[in-house]
Amino acid sequence: MHIHSPSLPVAAQPSLYVRGLLALRNNDAEDAASLLTRALRREPEHCGVHRNLVRALLLGEHWDQVVIQANAALVGMPDVAELHFAHGTALNALGQHSKACAAFAKALSLQPDHAASWLNMGNASADLDDLESAETLYRTALRLDPALPEAYASLGYILTRQSRLAEAIQAFETAIDRFPDFAPAHWNLAIAALLGGDLKRGFAEYEWRKHHPRYRSDFPILPGPPWDGSDPAGQTILIRAEQGFGDTIQFARYLPLIAAAGGKPVLVCHPSLVPLIGTMAGVTARAHGPTPPAFDTWIDMASLPFVFGTTMETVPYPTAYLRADPVRSEAWRGQLPTGRKVGVVFSGNPRHPDDRRRSIPLELVRLPDIPSLSFIDLHFGEELPRLGLPNLTTWMKDYAETAALIANLDLVVTVDTSVAHLAGALGKPVWILLPHAPDWRWTLGRSDSTWYKSARLFRQQAAGDWTGVLNRAFGALMCSPR
Repeated sequence: MHIHSPSLPVAAQPSLYVRGLLALRNNDAEDAASLLTRALRREPEHCGVHRNLVRALLLGEHWDQVVIQANAALVGMPDVAELHFAHGTALNALGQHSKACAAFAKALSLQPDHAASWLNMGNASADLDDLESAETLYRTALRLDPALPEAYASLGYILTRQSRLAEAIQAFETAIDRFPDFAPAHWNLAIAALLGGDLKRGFAEYEWRKHHPRYRSDFPILPGPPWDGSDPAGQTILIRAEQGFGDTIQFARYLPLIAAAGGKPVLVCHPSLVPLIGTMAGVTARAHGPTPPAFDTWIDMASLPFVFGTTMETVPYPTAYLRADPVRSEAWRGQLPTGRKVGVVFSGNPRHPDDRRRSIPLELVRLPDIPSLSFIDLHFGEELPRLGLPNLTTWMKDYAETAALIANLDLVVTVDTSVAHLAGALGKPVWILLPHAPDWRWTLGRSDSTWYKSARLFRQQAAGDWTGVLNRAFGALMCSPR
């Protein structure tokens, strides 16, 4: 006999709130946020719904919504430290670092032993370049919770920014000893080792970028075996460009090594780099597209120094490995003034995560008046502020065109952008203006570069001191041979 089992009455079904809690427990941030949002509409005064909706939005990194919902929840629950913590975390992610510090301070006034608030307040302080406070905050977080891997990685990061590399490496190693698979500690260790000139260790650790939560989506696995540096003879090796234009130019020096060993390197990169990279003998360059060209094996471009076992003594082609197209160069020659010509770049891509430290505010720049010397503006992009010089953006359609222009110059003076790499790769004299805490490839304390023999480095002597850098560079320019 068939027995009918009626469905549970609506009142007996799990509520939206309970279902949202279950989704949150399973780390399903999107489902939890959806269910708890619906629950909040039905019960707008329910404190538990408010708090758990904020938790779900925080888990899903919906920062704007975290701010809105945390503020709403704090109206009825002003003394809940967790809500101030969530509010501060979202504000910091949105770039409102001072407001974030205030929110964390409130959270800590309510719950002084909350290690995560100390940690995230340290992150906000680091973003404000208050490194001394950040260090104290990170160390407090670790005292309260020695099992907090993020605090070790963050402490090492700000020690690296202060050039305290031995201490930084010790912090990263402690994190890795306790949490061997914590990718951010490996990544930060790579940066510190590279900055200190230990390329062998640095590039080995640099492989962890592919596992870092912030970057791993940039590294989908391709079909077929990845190349491990073994004999490439007879194989087509697909090299996948990554990160910025400057990185692609810097690591392009490895492509001729593959060709010289009998392999066929095929670089897949941004279209604006294809004509430039295509000038390299034995190298094929293709624009990024939905379907890669045929290949036997593949590698991510910044892994090339690792598989080649690069050290400071074995950097390939430090003098020049790219060339400008002679026809394009000749076309530029007729458009430029006579006499000495110096190309300048004082700001980079404003979307670069560290652009505020590497770019120079143009109100600080006063180009010197030097007889028979002309400055050529190499900034690219109509939206960039000008220097009172002709805007050549219309003609600089790709990097091959910029290379042809640079070939006609006597010197390039630039901040740390792709133009610095391009000039160095062409063997053109280039003066690179660097912040106090430079990118790893410029190492520390030296005025020359292992990667580019034609480069001269001008470093900030104190964080933010661009005036001193400009004075030294322009002073050297005025004293250089006419």
